[in-house]
Amino acid sequence: MIRYIDRYDEAYEAFIAARPEGHLFQSHLWAGVKQNWRWLGVAAGNDDGSIRGAASLLIRRLPAAPWSVVYVPRGPVCAADDVQTLRELLAGVLQAAKKARACTVKMDPGVPAEKAAFLHEAMTSAGFRLLPEEKDFGLIQPQYVVRLDTDGKTAEELFAALKAKTRYNIRLARRRGVAVRVCTADEALDDFYALMEETGRRDHFVIRPKAYFRNMLHALGPHARLYMAYTGDTALAGAIALQYGDKTWYSYGASSGQHREMMPNYLLQWQMILWAVESGSRIYDFRGVSGNMNPDSPLYGLWRFKSGWNGSLTRFVGEYDCILNPAADWLMRRAIPAARRCGAAARAVCRLFRTPGGRNC
Repeated sequence: MIRYIDRYDEAYEAFIAARPEGHLFQSHLWAGVKQNWRWLGVAAGNDDGSIRGAASLLIRRLPAAPWSVVYVPRGPVCAADDVQTLRELLAGVLQAAKKARACTVKMDPGVPAEKAAFLHEAMTSAGFRLLPEEKDFGLIQPQYVVRLDTDGKTAEELFAALKAKTRYNIRLARRRGVAVRVCTADEALDDFYALMEETGRRDHFVIRPKAYFRNMLHALGPHARLYMAYTGDTALAGAIALQYGDKTWYSYGASSGQHREMMPNYLLQWQMILWAVESGSRIYDFRGVSGNMNPDSPLYGLWRFKSGWNGSLTRFVGEYDCILNPAADWLMRRAIPAARRCGAAARAVCRLFRTPGGRNC
């Protein structure tokens, strides 16, 4: 039995939070962050009303077009080998997508590739196609992440398991007077955003508006923390960590090009791991790295830093799409170059339209 939910539902939220596949992006809380998208929950239920599977949809009307796009971030949420529930959920998702006049439906399940055989069978049977593997952040969500197992472990055990250089750099940051604080948006968002702007210029990527981060911190409340590393009154590094269910994520990070010898990022990361431990999280997720482990890769430094924390490399199954309106999908892909020049509202959906190789058209 499929039920559609368009507002906060306690049972739905409890199911998402309790499942090992659960993710903050599948929570109704995420609707408060993605304010320009319409949220819709799809629940597969038992005869007694309990939930055995769920999928949260983000629906957005395409600019200057009569169609929409549907995105199911890190969903659906159910046992990866429960084919019957998967099929019910996918049918429910597609029915909702057609009602919303979606030309394309995108999903990137939070399931490791080695556990995805039943999921893949259900997805392809429902009309979805799996896009080719993308090692260098070409998909909506990173296909490769580093995850640290914090389940039942103490801070002392985790610290002892770190690579020697990582432990040294944490201690060095303390000796050199780096102070890490959990701050409110009013206290430190300006400092954090200045670091984001500097990092974006240095590493050549586009950053989100400051208002996005302010709204995220407000909408997620106790599920989000802004961590800042200072020396005196000088901001050295900052990060936003998210927490939901049994997981804590390192979500956004930025740092100054000055005083890098003080190793603020190491102490900052360690303090976020301590939050995971204190809250009883089973996993601390460092989020994306490149799947290309060649030391000559420009993204290798990201792997080198994140691998120093004794986490494991996880490769998710990847990104699926289902094209419901081929003509509309074709037109939107051709419109992407122009849409990129039309402001944030149009650019926000550009990333959803990719070639099967995972690259923008």
